[in-house]
Amino acid sequence: MITLSSAELNTWIAAFLWPLTRILGLIATAPLFGNLSIPVRIKVGLGIMLTLVIAPTVPALPAADPMSLAGLLITIQQLLIGLSMGFAMRVVFAAVEMAGEVAGLSMGFGFATFFDPQTRARTSAIAQFLSLLALMLFLALNIHLSMLATLAESFVSMPISAGAIEGQAFRQIANWGGTIFTAGAQLALPVIAALLLTNIALGILTRAAPQLNLFGIGFPITLGAGFIVIALMLPYITPPLERMFQQGLETVGRVSTPAQPPRK
Repeated sequence: MITLSSAELNTWIAAFLWPLTRILGLIATAPLFGNLSIPVRIKVGLGIMLTLVIAPTVPALPAADPMSLAGLLITIQQLLIGLSMGFAMRVVFAAVEMAGEVAGLSMGFGFATFFDPQTRARTSAIAQFLSLLALMLFLALNIHLSMLATLAESFVSMPISAGAIEGQAFRQIANWGGTIFTAGAQLALPVIAALLLTNIALGILTRAAPQLNLFGIGFPITLGAGFIVIALMLPYITPPLERMFQQGLETVGRVSTPAQPPRK
C-alpha cells in the first residue's frame, strides 16, 4: 500500500502549482494566447500541458507549504513574473495599434471603428488591419514559440524562490512601455508626412481657387492618399516589426533575469 506524508503531498502540489501560476500569468497577457476570444478552458488546458512538460526541469523549490502565507506569497510572485513577461510582448502590439489609430485619424478615417474583443473598446479599421498583419507576422516568425522557450528558460535564470522580486525588472517594463509611443509614431510617420503634404497642397489650391468646395474634395483626396501610402509601405513594414518583436523577446528575457551586481 502506497502511503504519502503531508510533506510529500505539499511538495508535489508546489512542484505543479508554482510553475503553473507563472505559465498562466504569461498566457493571460501575451499576444495570441491571451486573446479574449479564446475560451478559458483552452488557456487553462494549454497551461497545464506546458506545466507537465516544464515542471520536471524546474530547479529545486523552496521548502514552503503552498497553503501557508509564505506559499501564497510565492504564488503571487510567480503570477507577477508571468504577467510581466506577457505584457512585455503585448507592448509591441499596442504600438502597432497606436500607429493604426494615428494613421486613421490623419486620413479622416476615424469614423470607421470596430469592436475589439481584446481591449473591449472601439478601434479604427486601420488599427485592426495593422494589428492582424502584426499577428500574422508574429506567427510566421515563430515568435510565439520563442516566447514559450524564453518562459521555460526563465525557471532557470529566475528560479522559484521565497525571496523578493528585484525592482529592476519592473523598471525595465516601465521603460519598455515607452515603445508604445516611439515605435507607434515611427510606423505612422510615412502616412502623417504624406497627409501633411496633401493638406498643404489642398490649402494652396483652395487659396488659389476659393470657389472649390474644400470639404467636398478634401476628404476623398486625403482618404485616397492615405490608402496609397499604406499600400506602398506594406512591403517595407516587415523589418521594423521583426526588430520590435526581437526587442520584445529581449525584454521578456531581461524580466526573467535578475540584475547583475556592478563589478568593482
